[in-house]
Amino acid sequence: MQRMITKHCIKLTVFPGVLIAVGFLAIRTPGQTNAQERAANLRAQLVEAQARQAELQNRLQQLDEDLKPENIEHSFAGVGSVHPEELRETRRRQLEIEKRGVQSQLDVLAASRIRLEAAIARADAESYQQSAGPAPNTVTTTNNMAPSKRAPSAKHRVKKRRLNKRY
Repeated sequence: MQRMITKHCIKLTVFPGVLIAVGFLAIRTPGQTNAQERAANLRAQLVEAQARQAELQNRLQQLDEDLKPENIEHSFAGVGSVHPEELRETRRRQLEIEKRGVQSQLDVLAASRIRLEAAIARADAESYQQSAGPAPNTVTTTNNMAPSKRAPSAKHRVKKRRLNKRY
């Protein structure tokens, strides 16, 4: 019995220790995690925007179909009225207003999608730079020149000469 309790106590202390060790191994740099999380969040927003855009495009197609004169007339087939042309005109105006609203929502979503794609590209680039390169504040030199040195052609300014006028 005592042996079983000891095994159980060991399991209870070893398990959290293993979890903590795995947690330390899984920790990334904060900047990299933030950039990756931001990119994942932006991708989720892009998927939502694309789904909403598909819904609106389907609705726009339905409105185009509903706006056909024969379909407007068919929608009032069972309705009796003294002025059926006014009913059809009212229905057509309602459908056109709704169509303009859907089209404007599609335009806004298209602009939003472009901004999201650009933001995703920036977040991916930032994540890549954080994971692959040195710290962003380090200066790399080329051609054995210190970063503060200028190219030889930039050392001296060319003096402009004034033309002397002869009278």
